[in-house]
Amino acid sequence: MSTAAACDGWIVFEDEAGQSMTPPRARSWGRKGATPVVRVRVRGSGRVSMAGLTCYKPGKRPRMFYSVREYRGRKGEPKGIGWRDLRDLLVRAHMQLGGPIVLVWDNLRMHLVEPMRAFTADHAEWRTVFQLPSYSPDLNPQEGIWSLVKRDIGNLAAADLGQITRAVKRKLKML
Repeated sequence: MSTAAACDGWIVFEDEAGQSMTPPRARSWGRKGATPVVRVRVRGSGRVSMAGLTCYKPGKRPRMFYSVREYRGRKGEPKGIGWRDLRDLLVRAHMQLGGPIVLVWDNLRMHLVEPMRAFTADHAEWRTVFQLPSYSPDLNPQEGIWSLVKRDIGNLAAADLGQITRAVKRKLKML
C-alpha cells in the first residue's frame, strides 16, 4: 500500500483483554471502621476474553469494534480469542469502515502466527501493520477502554460467567 493510501485510511489500534470469575480487587465506600467484604462463590473455571479495535480518522468520529468469547472450561472449547476470531474482526471493521486501515498492535503470539502473517500478506492492499514495542500500554488507546470496562465490573460479585459477559458487553456498548 502506498503512503498516500495509508494516510487516507483509518488508524486502528488492536488489543485483547480478559476477565475471570475471580473478582478483581476494587475500592468501595464503607462505614467508618468497618471494611466492606464481599463474599464470592467461585465454582469452576471461567473466563471472558475480549478483543477490541479502536478506529480513528481525521474528520470522522472514532469507531470501536469488539468480539467477546466465554470460556467455561469444557473439553475442546477454545480458551480465548484466536487468530481466526481476530481475522474476522478485522475483516468486519474493514468492510464497515469502507477503506484501508493502518493496524497498530503489540507482539502477542497470536499476531505473529503463520496463518495471520499469511492473511496480512494476502490483504496488503487494504491493510498496513505496525508493531508496538513489547510492553507499551500507554501507546495503545484500546488499553484505556479495557481499564474502563474492568473498573465498571470491579465491584461486581458475579454469580456466573454469563453475568460477567453481560456486564462487559453492556459497558462496551455504552462506550
